[in-house]
Amino acid sequence: MKNIYIIRHCKAEGQAPDAPLTEEGFIQAKELAESLSDLKVDRIISSPFVRAIQTIKPFAENKKIEIEVDTRLAERVLSSTILTDWMEKLEATFNDMDLKYEGGESSNKAAKRIVEVVDEIVVSGAGNTIIVAHGGIISLLLNFYDKNFGFEQWMSLHNPDVYHLKVTKTGANYNRLLKD
Repeated sequence: MKNIYIIRHCKAEGQAPDAPLTEEGFIQAKELAESLSDLKVDRIISSPFVRAIQTIKPFAENKKIEIEVDTRLAERVLSSTILTDWMEKLEATFNDMDLKYEGGESSNKAAKRIVEVVDEIVVSGAGNTIIVAHGGIISLLLNFYDKNFGFEQWMSLHNPDVYHLKVTKTGANYNRLLKD
């Protein structure tokens, strides 16, 4: 059995790859490290985005575990152009997983990236791994395992959020660890 802890980053100052955590986000990261302190973890793999790395850094330092950066965990690009109706466009990509906007990637293409990371974790020697990423890409991963996880569930994600994905030889299931 593999335990994969999927963490959505803490509150950040924006959506750009170099957007740091807010002051509140840094406090959340320290609280997250404390709340996860009893976890046995072999690996930490993070999105290259600053907010993701800053989210897990206190935990990694406490556990003395190196943070591995994997570009496949970067947030999904919906479009390279500004979409004033981006929320409706995003919802449409949950209904049509192949829908793609200018300069963006389809839900299926983005999901493939994060599923590859999970598949590699499953065949690795690590029993317990943390991955740190973003709401969009995490939603697509959870949708891969549960088709009922869609746009509405994406909207209900928190910053931070933590899901526990258990993968066995017979299948996979997940549950949310943080309480509202």
